[in-house]
This record gives sequence, C-alpha cells and structure tokens, in this order.
Amino acid sequence: MIEFLDASVVSSNGTRILAPTTLALAEHRVSIIGANGSGKSTLVRLINGLMTPSTGSVRVNGRDPQKHASAVRRDVGFLFTDPSSQLIMPTAIEDVALSLRRIIKDKGKRTSAALDRLTEIGLEDHTHVSVHSLSGGQRQLLALAGVLAIEPSILVADEPTTLLDLRWRAHVDALIGGLPIQVIEVTHYLDAAKRADRTLVLDEGGVVFDGNPRSAVRFYRDLMTRRTEESGRA
Repeated sequence: MIEFLDASVVSSNGTRILAPTTLALAEHRVSIIGANGSGKSTLVRLINGLMTPSTGSVRVNGRDPQKHASAVRRDVGFLFTDPSSQLIMPTAIEDVALSLRRIIKDKGKRTSAALDRLTEIGLEDHTHVSVHSLSGGQRQLLALAGVLAIEPSILVADEPTTLLDLRWRAHVDALIGGLPIQVIEVTHYLDAAKRADRTLVLDEGGVVFDGNPRSAVRFYRDLMTRRTEESGRA
C-alpha cells in the first residue's frame, strides 16, 4: 500500500511542483499520465524517497521513505527512463550481481543468482558483454533485471519505454505488465496506460482525474485538445 497524505513539493524558489495530494494506491497496476512538467515524476519519486515532500508525508507499507530509507528501497524498485542512469558495472552479470551484494554475501552464489536473473529476463547470452555494447532495449532489460533482483514488492517505472523503438517498447511493456508485483508506471503511451487497473491524470502539479483507465485517457485527450485550442487563441 502506497499512501500520500497531503504531500506536496515546492521548489527552493517557492514554485509549486506538486500540489497537496492525498491518495492510497493499492491496485496491482496504476498508470500515471500527463503532459511534460505536470508533476508525474515528482509524484513517483516521493514513493522511494528520491524526493522529499515539502508538506505532508508518504507511507509505503506503513513506512516513511525518509525515516526508513533502507527498508522502503528494498520494497520499492525504481526503473528510470534512461537505463544509463542506473547501470554502473562494466558487464551485465556484474551489474546485476552488484544489486545483490547486500542480500547475498557469498560471491559465487551472488554470481549464480545474477545469472538466473539474466536468464529470466532473456539476457543469458549477454552475461559478459559490455553494458555499452548493448542496444537501448537490452540496457533497459538489464536495468529491470537489476531492480527485480532484490525482489521488491513494488516497481515504480518512470517512462521506462520512452527511449525505445516500437519493438523494444512492446517487449519491455509486456514484461512489466506481466509482473506479479504492484507496478506504478508513468507513461506517455496511452495504450499502455489503458491496461492498468487505475489511472491518474496530472496537470499543472495536481491530480485532476483518478479512476478508470479508459475514462482517464478520454479525459486527458479532451484536456490536451482544450489546451491546444486555448494556445491557438492566445
């Protein structure tokens, strides 16, 4: 269970980035849509403590991400738009093994577990390949393997397919959609958003729609049409 309790974010110069928000997210898959700069990434970065609320609080399975950072980050895996942001080691197997270092102390067992994770995600033929020689889609798969290696109960994915071509987008989206854990996904792809159980629409730093995914997408399209018309009249 993820709870936002009147949580807001204000920049150092006083600009409101996220309006006070109260939500309880328990659904298996929640999608979040909105225009660039609407507050989507800010909202999800509050979940695992990457950002701190200016007011209010956030709870993940009853824990405050700021006060219980280690526990919350074991519960919440975070997948960024650009996998380069989270791939650190030279080769695929080394990178996944790095994710496992806190839960598997023995190096041999850690390497074996890393190989299992790579096999599960379809990268078993790239275990000792340089991370930099992988395609964009393969790098995102590797980042996902590293995140899932610690067996989180929640995956937060912040536009995970934005940088991918159509083939890799479909592949990564199918993998994420088939996960048995709770998934909170920020996406610009409305077909992906509609496959969720619940969709939030953000606009100008606030949640303006919360509910059925198909209704949410219709609301968002109407909102963007109105904004385009208003811009044309300005």
